[in-house]
Amino acid sequence: MQVPPDLSGRERGRLAAVGRLLRGRLRLGAVVLRGMKPTPSLLLRAARSAVASGLALGLSLEFLPGIDIHGFGALMRVVVTLALVGAALRPVLVALAVALGGVAVLFIGLFAQALVIYVALRIEPDVSLRGFGAAIGVAWATAVIAAVVGWLADAGSDETFIGEVMRQVARYSSGGGSPFDGPGVVIVQIDGLSAPLLRWAVTAGNLPTLSRWVRSGSHRFVEWHTGMPSTTPTSQAGILHGVSGHIPAFRWYEKDTGRLIVTNRPRDAGEVERRFSDGRGLLADGGVSISNVFSGDAPHSLLTVSQAGLPGRRARGYASFAASPQGFARSLVLTIGEMIKEVHQARKQRRDKIFPRVRRGGSYIALRGLTNVLLRDLNVTLIAEQMARGTPVVFCDFVDYDEVAHHAGPNRRESLQTLEGVDRVLAMLERVAASVERPYELVVLSDHGQSQGATFRQRYGRSFEDTVRALLIPDAATTATTATTATTATTGTAPTAVPTAAPTSTGTAEDWGPVNTLLTEVTGGGTGTGPGRRILRRRADDGQVVFGPSRLEVVLDPQRPDLVVVASGNLAMIYLPQVAGRADLEQMAFLHPALVQGLVNHPGVGFAVVRCPGHGPVAFGAQGRMFLETGMVEGDNPLLGYGSRAAADLLRHQRMNHVGDIVVVSRLDPGTREVAAFEELVGSHGGIGGDQTRAVLLHPAAWPAPVSSIESPAEIHHQLVRWLEHLGLRRDPLPTARIAGDRETTGRADTDTDTVEEGASARR
Repeated sequence: MQVPPDLSGRERGRLAAVGRLLRGRLRLGAVVLRGMKPTPSLLLRAARSAVASGLALGLSLEFLPGIDIHGFGALMRVVVTLALVGAALRPVLVALAVALGGVAVLFIGLFAQALVIYVALRIEPDVSLRGFGAAIGVAWATAVIAAVVGWLADAGSDETFIGEVMRQVARYSSGGGSPFDGPGVVIVQIDGLSAPLLRWAVTAGNLPTLSRWVRSGSHRFVEWHTGMPSTTPTSQAGILHGVSGHIPAFRWYEKDTGRLIVTNRPRDAGEVERRFSDGRGLLADGGVSISNVFSGDAPHSLLTVSQAGLPGRRARGYASFAASPQGFARSLVLTIGEMIKEVHQARKQRRDKIFPRVRRGGSYIALRGLTNVLLRDLNVTLIAEQMARGTPVVFCDFVDYDEVAHHAGPNRRESLQTLEGVDRVLAMLERVAASVERPYELVVLSDHGQSQGATFRQRYGRSFEDTVRALLIPDAATTATTATTATTATTGTAPTAVPTAAPTSTGTAEDWGPVNTLLTEVTGGGTGTGPGRRILRRRADDGQVVFGPSRLEVVLDPQRPDLVVVASGNLAMIYLPQVAGRADLEQMAFLHPALVQGLVNHPGVGFAVVRCPGHGPVAFGAQGRMFLETGMVEGDNPLLGYGSRAAADLLRHQRMNHVGDIVVVSRLDPGTREVAAFEELVGSHGGIGGDQTRAVLLHPAAWPAPVSSIESPAEIHHQLVRWLEHLGLRRDPLPTARIAGDRETTGRADTDTDTVEEGASARR
């Protein structure tokens, strides 16, 4: 690109940058076109697809207005013409999507098939077509009918989709891009899956792929302990970066800045990752992060929250997925089907009087469809693309099960059906691994489990924040403000001062995270000058596309409140912002004399942890207390029933940055081991109690087994790094000093050397 000589230096630099960007995108589009070569398998799939498409197209043309077709012969010619036009146009559309980037991918996914049908119908002389709108109607009607026909033909299997994935794999070549000679590793995180539930499902045979791995001895089953908080951000900071002390919960308040940090927002997640990243994360040596909270220092990140606001986070897999009839169109149709299934299952749960349960309506219906179908299929497509390229390490988080378990319950039928879908994903990845040039090993792990129970509000008729509010002295709380006031969040106007605590969200903020990350990445956050900004400008917030209640819960009034309450599952943290640093029991007694005692006396509270002068953190229950640093108990042990690791978990949590002045954990029902979540979620995680801290790891049995039990996400990281070093996939070994330092911060006892193999759960 020639730069005019009369431009300023800044303008010349910008123009040159635009030229480089356009040239790079055009080159990438050309690579896509060169890679789309016909193969025998592609031709066979095209013939099979033509039959289903012909039936679908015939029904659409017969019953939809705006199109007239004259005779069966004309229909057959349209089917053939459609296949030829599609073969010619679709590669061009994919290349165009790659070149344009951003929201063009979404537009091509929505309208590519309509354009193909429009051109094919215009070519056929025995067809009367009245406008492009009629072609759009035929395209989507055909997609719906073809999806139904394909489902019936494949008995509900994923053969159509996996066939398309395999075609994408054949298109891409590793090209010698990997600097390593050893096998690659794909690490699949099943979000929210507890070890006891997986063990039961494997034993029952409900998960054919995982059952085969365990029963055949190809993989070893390891249960590991997450500690507290049992949340995805904390676990992924440990698993992907080897550190966890920077993240005390899913959301927390920072006194020094007066900000509420929520880790499903790209801006916050990116800032938090910069605080602890040392550049040597799990994926630093050529790995790829897909659909995670943090990047693991991967050179390339896709759908990763901490990187979603950054430019250049696109892959050919996006465009290929969007333009394929078996990709975006199929997934969108099945997404709608998943939404209909959710409405039916929620109604059945109410009709059968299943309890505990929560309301399953509103935005959750759409979220379930998006996470269980669209995002899952996109994740598989992106993983397959990276495997075909020979990427040494791929780490991907599948949130399907966690999403449904939050609202239906971790052990309920619909949650288990979702888990079966993830098991089918593993079978797909096995087939991909058998087809690519580089051999791959598959590892499966979870970041935490879930604990079930009726919520705090359901049990006691009021929310936890209202309970806290009732314990305040009115004069001391007259300047308190709320963190979830829509006026503040959307307009910046400070709300009227009221005696209130800053309430927490009800859990949907976490649910919206993957969808917001996808929209932010694909559209560039609505911050550019293209169509992405115009379409989503009302949802753009500092370079992030934000849907859901997270838009309302992260802005605090500039005048600091007297009290802030945040919750993650059955873990709540209470902050006194007017007290510098960590407030102790004496300061709390001066400001709010009834607060601590009122909390521990409430039947929905298991215990509260507060710092006491001269004693450090102390766990207070209704009838006793435990000094966490010494283990001394006075009266009844408030941690009884929460497990032998409870004291160590709480002590480690107290050493984290920005932990609350008061840490509250809900009651634990002794018979059912159910918790009382402070959010409106029947399946929850974040604190301790139940199965939420019992995560799982399945690794190839040929790899060296861990020498002792795994007691934290950071230790999972160190074990994975050792395996990658064993396979020759790490350039520099992890420093011994860092491993020792991380183990010291976990509070792990030196005498805990129990095995982590099949019998590990016996210690629970």
